[in-house]
Amino acid sequence: MQTNRDQSLGLRLSATSRLPLYRQLFDAVVARIHDGTFPKGFRLPPTRALAKGLETHRNTVVRAYEELAAAGFVESTVGRGTFVAAPLVAPRPTKAPPPRAPMPWSTLMSPSVTNDVFTRAERFAHPVASTDAVLLNRLQPADELLPHELFRRCIERAIEDYGSKAMGYAPISGVQRLKELIAHDLARQGVPATPDDLLITTGSQQALDLLARALISRGETFLVDEATYPGAIRLLAAAGARLVPVPCDDEGPNLAALDRLGRGAKGCYLMPNCQNPTGRRISQARREELVEWSHRAGVPLIEDDYASDLNLDGRAPPAALRTLDGEVLYLGTYSKKLSPALRIGYLLAPRSLKDRLELLKHAMDLGTSALMQYALAEFLDRGYLDAHLRVSIPRYRARRDALDAALKKALPSRYHWSSPQTGLALWLPLPDGPDAEAVWLEGQKHGVLVGPGTVSGVTEAGRQGLRLGFCVEPPGRLAEGAKRLARALAAVDRREVKPKTQLEVV
Repeated sequence: MQTNRDQSLGLRLSATSRLPLYRQLFDAVVARIHDGTFPKGFRLPPTRALAKGLETHRNTVVRAYEELAAAGFVESTVGRGTFVAAPLVAPRPTKAPPPRAPMPWSTLMSPSVTNDVFTRAERFAHPVASTDAVLLNRLQPADELLPHELFRRCIERAIEDYGSKAMGYAPISGVQRLKELIAHDLARQGVPATPDDLLITTGSQQALDLLARALISRGETFLVDEATYPGAIRLLAAAGARLVPVPCDDEGPNLAALDRLGRGAKGCYLMPNCQNPTGRRISQARREELVEWSHRAGVPLIEDDYASDLNLDGRAPPAALRTLDGEVLYLGTYSKKLSPALRIGYLLAPRSLKDRLELLKHAMDLGTSALMQYALAEFLDRGYLDAHLRVSIPRYRARRDALDAALKKALPSRYHWSSPQTGLALWLPLPDGPDAEAVWLEGQKHGVLVGPGTVSGVTEAGRQGLRLGFCVEPPGRLAEGAKRLARALAAVDRREVKPKTQLEVV
């Protein structure tokens, strides 16, 4: 006679697990099928016998078997029992293809992806450093500040409420419930929007990609800051734009320069609330002047508000350009303040352009993930975003202050920077100091990774600085990173000092 242990097949259920017992049994059986413990044709015990062996109710086993059959893992036949299903297609032996002459990829590729912009990006894509390196090169939420538990609940609820609908194609412009909630969220931030104004995208990166594809023909002018978001540089360059840098003063882009450089431009890309990489804000007066210039010159403004809500000192920025002009193309994302894995952004655009962008987006991706849209809608509807920001912003503020204080202590007095009011990074200018790329290389030797201005600068002047992210590392590690950076800067300085000639010796 079989013992309870034999009848249980070594499976275990836990009353303390957050998963229902039938789900635990389902997962345990699938794991054993996958690792070969239960091979194809293996007969599972009758439900009564397994329930006895597991010391649980028979209904638990019945439901688990039903779920296994519905998912295709087992097959049940009345009078015979329940058996592990055979694979649909038997594995086939694989072999390497025969060697052939390589395709001439270097001559086939478009100049759009082989130009200097992409070459520079490739140089910095894979830094080499010790496993203990302090990460000042990343601009994403810290692991411990990713609300994975809250979001898990929202994903589960989305699947429970919408079932197969959540696993299908989303509407082209986005899930209606999410658009309504984002419009409400934008109104909270002072940005007027209706659901019909919104196009949900796969991150704000796709929103910018759509605008680049829709507006730019090869060789046409597009205006950007002298130093700007590297992802925007690459997208605009890939679309064939001729990037024209606009110098800035303390209030924002120089209007005289815009008048001089902007003739015939197809757009002007701006980050008014938190310029990446410098962290600067455009003043309210300059925003109003930019809108007037835009209509006078016939050049649309693209407003990237990637760091919305990340106001570290509790002071809201000036009114968005979109509040001053409904023709402004406004894009945002939940990647920085919530989670990069969401890949959900949005675009506010005039209806005459938005309809065209919807068709273009559909041709590109057939729709942004419906499941993630339903889950984010649940997250917003439950008030989780506000709660998450109440926890995360004070911690980012503490990290900013820790890095700022550590740099003041570690760096020579000739270095000057501004503590950012918004966002997750600090910009360290190097106007007369060492080359940013040299510091990036030297920093790896000293165990600190930084963001060199080389990837964000459109002009040589725009490249002279370092973007130092403070969002990933805790305060103690940021202090250590500042010390390591100081040593790297000193090492580069020593190499770049030219020895005196004999005529200079006194």
